[in-house]
Amino acid sequence: MNEEDLLHRARAIRLAIFDVDGVLTDGKLYFLVDGSEFKTFNTLDGHGIKMLINSGVRTAIISGRETPVVERRARNLGIQHLYQGREDKLAVLDELLGQLGLNHAQVAYLGDDLPDLPVIRRVGLGMAVASADGFVREHAHGVTRARGGEGAAREFCELILRAQGNLDAAQAAYL
Repeated sequence: MNEEDLLHRARAIRLAIFDVDGVLTDGKLYFLVDGSEFKTFNTLDGHGIKMLINSGVRTAIISGRETPVVERRARNLGIQHLYQGREDKLAVLDELLGQLGLNHAQVAYLGDDLPDLPVIRRVGLGMAVASADGFVREHAHGVTRARGGEGAAREFCELILRAQGNLDAAQAAYL
């Protein structure tokens, strides 16, 4: 799909959903000796999410894994809806749409692996990060230039902001 088609789809977006491992992170899992886990997040991605929220787009995380660090990151960024430990992401999507009164065309999703694919194929704008599984990239509406955890979420957010005419204003606030 070309950039113009992606921008057309992005104009309708009212909810942006992110996977975590491989999307907001580099996909690596770090375990300490005591069994605790840590993840590294990209600050550029985080600020992109904040700009998207400030423009009026709602945000959510749906992750198959559950970890306190993701809850903390979501809270720090102001992400309104957090679902962890949920393997059936399509069921979560439908639950969330029912709560918010939105339809599939109003949702964008950024993922990287097979469990994300049912949602990517169902929503109005389903994208994969550059480092995503090849089959997922093949079936997504678009693929970011950046890899997961390396600016892909920022790119995704800026696409939506640009399509909705809000990117210039979001950036101008810092001039």
